[in-house]
Amino acid sequence: MNEFVERLISFGWREPRPSYDVVIIGGGGHGLATAYYLATRHGITNVAVLERSYIGSGNSGRNTTVIRANYGIPEAVRFYQHSIELYQTLEDETGRDLMHLQKGLLWIAHSELGVRAERARAAINTAFGAKTEFVTPEEIARICPQIDLSGGGVWPVQGATYHPEGATARHDRVVWAYAEGAMRLGAHVHQRTPVTGLLMDGDRVIGVETPRGPISAGVVMSAVGGHVSGLAAMAGLRLPIRSHPLQAFVTNHYQRQFDPIVSSSDLLFYTSQTPRGEMLMGAEIDRQPSYSYRSGHHFIQQTAFRAITLLPFLRDLRVLRQWTGICDMSPDYSPVMSATPVEGFYVTTGWGTWGFKAIPAGGEGMAGLIATGEPPELIAPFSLDRFAKDRTLADRGSAGTH
Repeated sequence: MNEFVERLISFGWREPRPSYDVVIIGGGGHGLATAYYLATRHGITNVAVLERSYIGSGNSGRNTTVIRANYGIPEAVRFYQHSIELYQTLEDETGRDLMHLQKGLLWIAHSELGVRAERARAAINTAFGAKTEFVTPEEIARICPQIDLSGGGVWPVQGATYHPEGATARHDRVVWAYAEGAMRLGAHVHQRTPVTGLLMDGDRVIGVETPRGPISAGVVMSAVGGHVSGLAAMAGLRLPIRSHPLQAFVTNHYQRQFDPIVSSSDLLFYTSQTPRGEMLMGAEIDRQPSYSYRSGHHFIQQTAFRAITLLPFLRDLRVLRQWTGICDMSPDYSPVMSATPVEGFYVTTGWGTWGFKAIPAGGEGMAGLIATGEPPELIAPFSLDRFAKDRTLADRGSAGTH
C-alpha cells in the first residue's frame, strides 16, 4: 500500500480450501482479472488465486502503465482496442478510482522509412477499430510543445501517428480493484502461497502443491510473469518463451504541462508524466535472457541520452527511482492465451512489454475459455498451437521489443 490507498477497499482473506473448481497461479493483474471475470461474466466463484508474494508484487507492479491499441497486425489491434474500452468503463464497473487518464499517444518517426511505417500503422489501426491518425511535425508541436522537432540536429522529427485513446492508469489500484471484486463475489486470494509442484493424474493436471498443503482443482491456469517456463516444466511442458529483464525509471517532479505519452520508433524509448509529476521512461528489453531484477547504470545512461535528444527539458531533471521487471517473450512477440497439450492446464503468458494494457481483455478472454472450453474470438488467434500450425503473429509492437 502507498499514499494512494483507498480507505474503502475491503479484502476478504480466507484460509485455503482443499479443492477448487479453478486454481489460478499468479496474483498479478491477469490472474486476478481472470478470477474477477469468471465470477462476473460466468458465475464461477469457487476459484483460488495463489500468489507467492503479495498481490501485484511482480510485473503488475513493475510496469509503466501505458494503455494503447496502436499495434501493427489486425489481431492485436482488435484485442487491445477491446482492452482500452474495458479500461474506460472499469472505474464505473468496480466502483474504484483507478486514476485512469486518457492522454493520447504520439509515436514519432525520424526517417522516410519511419514515416512509411507510421502511415501504415495508422491505416491498419483505422481499419480494425483503433483511432489512430498520421500527424505532421507542425501538428506534433501543437500536441506536445516540449518536443524538439530538430531532434538535437541528429534525429529530426519527420512525422508521427497520434493515438488519442492512449491512456495510463495506476497499476496497484487496478490490481486491488480486480482482487476486491473477485473476493467480494466469493473467490479466494491467497498471498504468500507459492506453488511448489503440480498434482498429476497421468497426463492431466489435477491440482497444485503448496507449503500450506495440496489443493486439487478441475482447472489450473498459469498467470505468472517471469517464471512460467519453470512452472510449465512441472507439467512436462516446454513453452516457446524466453525471459528478459526490462528496466524503467522516473525523475523528480516536472511542472504538470506534459500531456501525451511520447514514443520514438527510431530512438526506442518512451515517456509519460505520472500523476505526481514525475517523468517516467522506459526503453528496450535487456538483450541477455535472465531472471535478474537488478537495475543498471548503462540503461539510465542510454535511455536518458535518447530522451534528451527529443525532449531537451529532461536534462534539468534527476533520476529518482529505477526498477526492473521480467518479460516473457514469445518467438513472434505476441502473447499466448490458451489451453495446452496437458489436459487441465491453461496458460496466459508471453506478455513481453504489453501485459498491463491487456489485463481487462486478457482476463475476460481467459475466463471465457475456462468457462466454456472454447476460446473467445478475440483470443483465439493467440493460441499456443499457432507455432506448430505456422500461424505466427509477428508484431514488434513496442519500443521494448527491439
